[in-house]
Amino acid sequence: MPSQTNEQALEASIEKRLTGTCLEELKDKGQLNLLHERQEAYRAGNGYYIGLAEDYNAKYAIDEIRFWHFLETTQAEELAKLQKQNDWKLKILERLDRMIKKHGVLRLLRKGLEVDDAHFILLYQLPLASSSEAVKKAFESNEFSVTRQVRYSLTATGEEIDMVIFVNGLPIITTELKNHWTGQNAKVHGQAQYKFKRDVTQPLLQFGRCIVHFAVDTEEVYMTTKLAGAETFFLPFNLGYKHGKGNPPNPFGHRTAYLWEEILTRQSLTNIIQHFVRFDGKEGDSLSKKNLYFPRYHQLNVVRKLITDASTKGVGQTYLIQHSAGSGKSNSITWAAYQLIETYPQTDNIPGSKGISNPLFDSVIVVTDRRLLDKQLRENIKEFSEVKNIVAPAYSSKELKEALEGGKRIITTTIQKFPFIVDGIADLSDKRFAVIIDEAHSSQSGSAADNMNKAMGGGESEEEEGDPQDKILEAMRARKMRGNASYLAFTATPKNATLEKFGIKGEDGKFRPFHLYSMKQAIEEGFILDVLANYTTYKSYYEIEKSIEDNPLFDSVKAQKKLRAFVERNPETITTKAEIMLDHFITHVVNKKKLKGKAKAMVITQSIESAINYYFALKKLLESKGAPFRIAIAFSGKKKLKGIEYTEDDLNNFPPELDITKPTDPGYISDRIARYFNMDEYRVLVVANKYLTGFDQPKLTAMYVDKKLQGVLAVQALSRLNRSADKLGKKTEDLFVLDFFNSTDDIKTAFDDFYTSTTLSKATDVNVLHELKSSLDAVGVYEWSEVIDFATKYFEGLDADSHLSPILQKGEDRFNGELELDDKAKIDFKIKAKQFVKIYGQIASIMPFEIVKWEQLFWYLKFLIPKLVIADPTIDALDELLNSVDLSTYGLERVKLNASIGLDASETELDPQNPNPRGAHGTEEEKDPLDLIIKSFNERWFQGWEATPEEQRVKFVNIAQSMRAHPDFRTKYEENTDGQNREIAFKKIFEEVMGKQRKNEMDLYRLMTNDEAFKLAIQDTIKRMLAA
Repeated sequence: MPSQTNEQALEASIEKRLTGTCLEELKDKGQLNLLHERQEAYRAGNGYYIGLAEDYNAKYAIDEIRFWHFLETTQAEELAKLQKQNDWKLKILERLDRMIKKHGVLRLLRKGLEVDDAHFILLYQLPLASSSEAVKKAFESNEFSVTRQVRYSLTATGEEIDMVIFVNGLPIITTELKNHWTGQNAKVHGQAQYKFKRDVTQPLLQFGRCIVHFAVDTEEVYMTTKLAGAETFFLPFNLGYKHGKGNPPNPFGHRTAYLWEEILTRQSLTNIIQHFVRFDGKEGDSLSKKNLYFPRYHQLNVVRKLITDASTKGVGQTYLIQHSAGSGKSNSITWAAYQLIETYPQTDNIPGSKGISNPLFDSVIVVTDRRLLDKQLRENIKEFSEVKNIVAPAYSSKELKEALEGGKRIITTTIQKFPFIVDGIADLSDKRFAVIIDEAHSSQSGSAADNMNKAMGGGESEEEEGDPQDKILEAMRARKMRGNASYLAFTATPKNATLEKFGIKGEDGKFRPFHLYSMKQAIEEGFILDVLANYTTYKSYYEIEKSIEDNPLFDSVKAQKKLRAFVERNPETITTKAEIMLDHFITHVVNKKKLKGKAKAMVITQSIESAINYYFALKKLLESKGAPFRIAIAFSGKKKLKGIEYTEDDLNNFPPELDITKPTDPGYISDRIARYFNMDEYRVLVVANKYLTGFDQPKLTAMYVDKKLQGVLAVQALSRLNRSADKLGKKTEDLFVLDFFNSTDDIKTAFDDFYTSTTLSKATDVNVLHELKSSLDAVGVYEWSEVIDFATKYFEGLDADSHLSPILQKGEDRFNGELELDDKAKIDFKIKAKQFVKIYGQIASIMPFEIVKWEQLFWYLKFLIPKLVIADPTIDALDELLNSVDLSTYGLERVKLNASIGLDASETELDPQNPNPRGAHGTEEEKDPLDLIIKSFNERWFQGWEATPEEQRVKFVNIAQSMRAHPDFRTKYEENTDGQNREIAFKKIFEEVMGKQRKNEMDLYRLMTNDEAFKLAIQDTIKRMLAA
């Protein structure tokens, strides 16, 4: 007989794996009629009962045989309380039905059903290793069953669901099966069956009656928790293959066999019901207003792996979880946090164990900058835990300290707040912690980084803002909570030091993540959008000219950099780019009503100064167009420009009447700027550094970049666009990036490292610290006795002003004058000192040994470095340079239009810290006359088209002269006081002039026709010439 390859064969295969047999086998043996009489005999496989379609009650959506059998065999005494009533069965069913419709089946499975004075447990929980025999026996009394071809409809009685999973007679999962061998699949045909051929008004398919609905074939699995006809949204529930979508080959069966062999086991489903599935929304909200969350496969897998590893290896472990943006890290962290406090050691002798009957961790600390996650944790624990008061909100350092000392089980804090109390905590070495770090979303300000440094025993931070991953490593270095804490770091973009600290070291010496959900898989599965699919780049071209008669000398290399920065932040330059940005946003996003008219944009600028100039330029342009929407700006602190001090609050001046949401509302956004930007009235947000990481706004579809982006920052910044917004129909083709600063090659290089798996090739060579220390010692800035004295007094907590500062002053005086070091020697010392502090700070907690001298020097240098001042004598001269030039021409040419940047799918291997000590480079500055510098600059940057700069100038002059000669020029443009009509007149005159010169200027005409940005830039230059 040939092999069976239809849906029935797949049904039978799953049924046999769960129950040990199948209906076809029983029928062949003539035993089908004995099924009810000898149920236990047919409960092999994964311990399921075989259900029969005729046992299903479509009105109450239960398997009556299993439901009543379970109650009668486990809770006869409770049943007896009701059995005196004639309609006791109906009463229980009506109450059950009403409660499921009101709260969903999940609540009843967790809390049971109350009918009069009887209380029924509807699911016995999964026992722990230390649980009593009674608890283990109770779990075994649960009756999991699988029924095929369930006639679920009260109206169309012939309609059938392929397979339904029940627990104690209550349906929890429905499944539509397709078989690739018959030419049908789950993604198309299985989903279509649920969407268009199933009556979702029937009890079985009503929202909340089941916890999940699967569409399954032999290759893939898809899931949904809410059937809504054509609007039903399915998510992949697949393992992933080669860091992408799909499932790997299975040598022992179908690719999707993990579903019935791993996920649908009795133990697995009970664990999912107890610890994973959850509703969101307010307590009083109706069921229809809530969302039901069932874990995606990678979320379920990472939490289970973490719990298993912790229970077998104990406390003191480190874990790196490399999960892409859009992987659902908030839920993963929530599930992990709750289950870690419920984790018990498998044996008494693993590190941190206080016996298998006591939890492994006293408290779980979640370090995150996302207030939404903080709120979500507190709300979700209410569903999972009978004890409500186990989560401590982290509103202040005082509360954090009290929470730790009070033994709160879950403590939420931020990267800024957590270190404040570290030095103030009494000895907690007898406590065991699991620290979950959501570091990838950190966007802390410099002042917060300073406070963290201080709290962890460090000095003032450097002038540059620290990287969040470096801050985490620094915090861990200072406290080295090796024995009584495990660390779990979630990030999409692990750096080399992060991999070395948290990653798993293989036999080949390489460091890998503990768990991976790649950007490639997230994109292919549709959880995030591909931000590199529509990438447009622009190249600036500009010309400057001398504004003085003299011809002074300047450092050529520094002058070139300074001149480019001068041009790019010039208000006229910014106005030109702002016009292009706004024109693109209005034309391609606003007017096309992207995301149902709610799409938003972010403008990323080089500095706070640039951000403020962009804000004013965009606002002015918007006002000239009748202010169709509002814009906002975000930056930290204060900034003075042209004698005026600005803050983000002053500039935004948000109208209070628009702020109608309340902190108690679901999904309330506590960050004020993020909350206002979420409103329909605000469409554009201008930023410099703030919000480039940790900002989730699914309505973002366009990004205008005028800033150098590279490495981790490029990935994190551009990933602000990738959030899906299914209710608004957001698609990859809705995304736009217009980049005025970076090339597509630059961006590809940045993203390639984190597209699939990121590993570290080998451990850092710590011997570089010996070399650095030797070089620093030899200069003579400090005496070693001073280093020891400083470290001793610092750790004794002596007053900084009277005890520590005098020691540092000795080194400061030697560096600044006494040793008579030249500038090159000073720069060399400071670079090496910084390198020592950085490398030691990152690898000290990784090293298998301790060197006291390194630790002492680390603290001394950390406080000394900010006091080492190196003056740059060329700064004043370069400022003079900027007063000696004017911008005469600025333009933009589009280089790439809507390019799709393809990424390398192979694994990325990072190298460890550079093991070579760095120092000052010995290059002598080359000075050139100002006119030569300007000529060189113009030749490099003025390359808008093939003509030379001088030829281009002639073309501009000719166009401007022709426009002046136009009969409408004076009346409709030059003397017109109406800005809007004046602009219309300019464009009309310009088009007429260019139309007449088309034959003579064919190259220029073609460029303007094909590139709107180029055309706008030309018009901007002509306007400046006409105004001169």
